[in-house]
Amino acid sequence: MMAQSYLLQNAQRKHPPVETALFDLFKIGPGPSSSHTIGPMKAGADFAKCCAELPQATLSQATCVHVTLFGSLSATGSGHGTDVAVLAGLLGNTPENCPPTLLPNLKKTPSSRHKMCLGNYEIPVGLADIEFGPLQHSAPYSNTLHIALSDASGKSLFDKEYYSVGGGFLQWKGWTPPERGKPVHPYGTMRELSARLQETGLALHELILENEMAITGMGRPAIYEQLESIMDAMYDSVRRGLAASGRLPGTLGVWRKAGGLWERAKSHSLPIGKGMCLLNAYAFAVAEENAAGGVIVTAPTCGAAGVMPALLYAMRNDLNVGERALREGLLASAAVGMLAKHNAGIAGAEVGCQGEIGVASAMAAAMLAHARGYTADVVENAAEIALEHHLGLTCDPVGGYVQIPCIERNAMGAIKAGNAVLLATSEENGQHLVSLDAAIMAMGEIGREMNVKFKETSKGGLAVSMVEC
Repeated sequence: MMAQSYLLQNAQRKHPPVETALFDLFKIGPGPSSSHTIGPMKAGADFAKCCAELPQATLSQATCVHVTLFGSLSATGSGHGTDVAVLAGLLGNTPENCPPTLLPNLKKTPSSRHKMCLGNYEIPVGLADIEFGPLQHSAPYSNTLHIALSDASGKSLFDKEYYSVGGGFLQWKGWTPPERGKPVHPYGTMRELSARLQETGLALHELILENEMAITGMGRPAIYEQLESIMDAMYDSVRRGLAASGRLPGTLGVWRKAGGLWERAKSHSLPIGKGMCLLNAYAFAVAEENAAGGVIVTAPTCGAAGVMPALLYAMRNDLNVGERALREGLLASAAVGMLAKHNAGIAGAEVGCQGEIGVASAMAAAMLAHARGYTADVVENAAEIALEHHLGLTCDPVGGYVQIPCIERNAMGAIKAGNAVLLATSEENGQHLVSLDAAIMAMGEIGREMNVKFKETSKGGLAVSMVEC
């Protein structure tokens, strides 16, 4: 009774509205980690931009840059490519324009010095200037990095503390949310979103679209064009992964398996086996591309980037779902990702892998259910089932690489998403008892209580047992 009362009180409590934009959630960039690669690259690029705007008298004294990584960025930053990502950012690259081969090439020459261009001045910088600091620290977010521009005596001329808060989102000390429009249909929970749908009579994808236009000022054609770019990037990541072979980078010696799964699927004798094998192949393809530092789409993170593209690719190529329905399904999926980020978290370093693979699976389930024409209630139930059965999932990457168990988890998340839709569409009205809000609330609580060694530090779980056995 006490638990029911607690949930009821929280369900009735007013929540601040979701103001995340679609293309904050879905971002194209290099893997293997949105929080450890994309976020830190953004930090490096922002720092370089800020330094270039410093007075000439200050820049004339600058001789070096020093970066310190804290928390999870320090613990698994080498395997996740955090150091090379920050360096790439300092050299003027952003995730959107980063050449696919840049990060691997920087990794191959760790002793090289590069030129950080600040107007008329050039500051030498390299991987040796990046320090892996303590795991325990006092900053408000686990994924913290401090960057300083100094003179010859080591005196700081300018410094900035950044927080990579998951999904490629970046904040910093003193950060305030950017000025944007307000959603025309405000909601902070799924319960409130359902109420807005009832009040307006809008379909879920239309409500998300109208909020996006109000928040960003973008018109409908521009949003559709960018959605098409996101979808094309997802399809491309599947195709590249299916065509690739050999071992992935790093010391684990993990072999790419997507192509082999795809070949086996073609000759599978049972339709259900063929469908599952294809879905596995598509998820492996993107997850392997991500692990290799290839270009993928955060959905909602790099580590979970294979789940949604696997469903999307299967819907388009194997289930003959039309382009309009695919686009509308992607819009619907964003509502689930935004709610999870808003009320719990999507970063492995904050809430564990339940916030990455679990949320990706929930988003994929919502996408499939909506694209097939089911009501918003069914879409919610499908997302809830997928998320519920990832609760408690730890983030324990072996060796700090986004390979074991991350690649297989993408495939499992995709399969669970499909099954969640089957379960949700087999229920009668009123039979489903667990709300999406309750599942997200549970994920947040579990994430807060989860030991830090299970949150992307490689200090516990499979990351330890695989090495010790």
